[in-house]
This record gives sequence, structure tokens and C-alpha cells, in this order.
Amino acid sequence: MKSSSFLSHRCCSSAGQSAIGKRWFSSSNNYKIVASVLFERLPVVVPKIDPTVYAFQEFSFRWRQQYRREYPESFLKKSDTRGKGDYQIDYKPAPRISEADKTNDQRSLHRALDRRLYLLVHGTTQGSGKPVWHFPEKVYESEENLRKCAESALESFIGDLSHTYFVGNAPMSHMVMQSTEDKKIPSIKRFFFKSQVIAANKFDIRKCDDFVWVTKDELLEYFPEQAEFLNKMIIS
Repeated sequence: MKSSSFLSHRCCSSAGQSAIGKRWFSSSNNYKIVASVLFERLPVVVPKIDPTVYAFQEFSFRWRQQYRREYPESFLKKSDTRGKGDYQIDYKPAPRISEADKTNDQRSLHRALDRRLYLLVHGTTQGSGKPVWHFPEKVYESEENLRKCAESALESFIGDLSHTYFVGNAPMSHMVMQSTEDKKIPSIKRFFFKSQVIAANKFDIRKCDDFVWVTKDELLEYFPEQAEFLNKMIIS
């Protein structure tokens, strides 16, 4: 009898926990859970060193030099006596300013090569009755977890995830948004996941009116009301 009672209690507990988990990760009449993706292209070239950092490195180098062992000139010039070939390598670094930078083509990934770029798409989304700029996103429905929902959201816009990398399984941040136009529209709990571009310089963006690849400063101009939140969330 005790064993039967224990099993019954355990089953009830498990069922209760399952119900709580399902209620937490499912949309209701009061709010909708949305998985948004911060799709990021990392810098392609090494950014310029900040003047303050450069000054510190120069000071550190000079400070270490006074404690280095001084070698005789005869030892240092031994490398000059080695035989040298007739070959010569002409190296010309690629320009940091691309054609996309000159034309300000925000649909191209060949711009702002020394900075991070983020994907924004234009179209209707949750909480807006008209087309707006937003991140790739999807309402959580029957996916296994929010990470799977975020993957599905990004896949619906770029078609293939083979050149993407999701950073971690948990969301990087979340925010609650209440519709200001219609109080009857449920509020939205938006969870942000970070994904990065891997070995690709072009994507076939679909299911939207338009799209742009923007820097962090440009992104904040698209969302002035959420600028403070996004500025803290995006570290670049």
C-alpha cells in the first residue's frame, strides 16, 4: 500500500511538473513567446588598433626592452650572411573600403569588413499590424525547445543553416513588449538567440519585403525605443 501510494504521488508530481513546464513554454491568451535570432557576421579583417591601446603597447615594448639581454652585433648579423634567392614577393593588402562601402549597399556582406554586421528583415511580424523592420523570428508552437524554434525562424528566412553557428543553447536575453495600439493584443515575450555566419558571403534571403546588413550603430537607429536594451545586449 505504501509503495502504491508513493508511485501515485510521484506520478502526480511528474504530471504537475510537466504541465507547469508546458504552460511556461507555450503561448497563451495573455502573452506569446517568440524566438528571435541575432544573426551576426563577424569582422572579416582585423580592425584598426585604438590609439590608446597602441600607446600602451608601445610603452610596454619600450619598458621590456630595458630588461632584455643585449646580443653582440656579430650574432645579430649572422642571418644576413645566409644565401638569398632571386625571388621577390610583392604584397599588397586588400583595401578596407569596398565598393559596397562606397555605394552604402546595406544588402551586401562586403561592407564594414572590420565591424560586425547584423541581419534585419522587413515585413509583418508579431505585435505589428503593418510591415516593420525586425529580427528573424517565430512564435513558439510545438518545437522541442526555444533553441529549435530559433533555428526554424532563421531557416525560414535564409533556407539553409549549413553556414550558421548558434552560440549556446540558452537565449542571450529576453524582453517583454506590450502592444500600444490595441490592448486586446497579447503581450510578447521575445527571447533572443545569437547565431553567426560561417564561411559565407551571401545568403538567399526570402519571405520578406526587404533586408539589410547593418552595424550596431545603424541597428540602434532602426529601433530607437529599444536602443538602450539592444545597446546592452549587443557587445561589439
